[in-house]
Amino acid sequence: MEDAVLEKVEDYLDGKVEITCARNENIGKITDYIQGRNQYISYLTSTTIHSFRGYKVGLDCANGAASSIAKTVFEMLGARTYMIHDEPDGLNINVDCGSTHIESLQKFVVEKGLDVGFAFDGDADRCFAVDEKGNVLDGDLIMYLCAVHMKERNALIDDTVVATIASNMGVEKALEKQGIRMKRTPVGDKYVSLEMQEHGYSIGGEESGHIIFNKYSTTGDGILTAIRVMEIIVGKKTMPSFLTAGVTLFPKTQINKRVQDAAAVLENPVVKEAIDQASLELDGSGRVLIRKSGTEPVIRILVEAREEEVCRKLAEQIAAKMEEAGQ
Repeated sequence: MEDAVLEKVEDYLDGKVEITCARNENIGKITDYIQGRNQYISYLTSTTIHSFRGYKVGLDCANGAASSIAKTVFEMLGARTYMIHDEPDGLNINVDCGSTHIESLQKFVVEKGLDVGFAFDGDADRCFAVDEKGNVLDGDLIMYLCAVHMKERNALIDDTVVATIASNMGVEKALEKQGIRMKRTPVGDKYVSLEMQEHGYSIGGEESGHIIFNKYSTTGDGILTAIRVMEIIVGKKTMPSFLTAGVTLFPKTQINKRVQDAAAVLENPVVKEAIDQASLELDGSGRVLIRKSGTEPVIRILVEAREEEVCRKLAEQIAAKMEEAGQ
């Protein structure tokens, strides 16, 4: 949605405006559009020429939208599927399951001896993967392995991946070693999509698992993302744990500082000096990211570095300076 539309929704939720609710014959109806679902399944399976036969795949559907789709898609592609959290009752969506609670899939993959697992969120636009050892491949790692694969096949436009300012610097460094540039946008997959559409980039996404493949869609699609990862596993005839062997994620520390006036805090000379000093100390071996929350009076302090102790120290120093400034 455009920002102006989102602002109207927020005004309604805050009680600033009223809307007229539908009544009688104008009230909407739910229709199970079976033909549309079948067309969608057919499209997904048509995006790969690979057979997943012989692979054992775990699928966590978060008791949401993927529950009526994912199993059919992967079985049509030949995989042996093992399902969890695929029985939505209208109340259990995302409850201790899916990509926002990946622990249950990690345990499931290891206990069942599966080759790989995929977890979606409730509306199925996100995807996390779990390798055969139970390690999590978040959105950043999925973008890495897909981008490298695309570059090998001359399918990565301008050798560029579009990510947000929240993506891990370790992934950016690993991409650089592969001759791939990471171009960052503000947080939000809509900003990633706009950047991709404007310049025609092939792939973009967020650490949270929203991955966009311009060839197939203009928005995130968790099942489509899972197919792309499986395509690489099958094509390289390797286990998923080997695909991200070249990536070392940077430790990070985030402190959410509640303030009265975020703009005033960020303009305070003492705070600005603390932020500059932290960046100077990192000297390119990490980064400091300061941003205002869009939903509450909070400043988010994020520090990434090669050592966890450094992250924590610098983040706490900045937070302390905000406290000293009387904000």
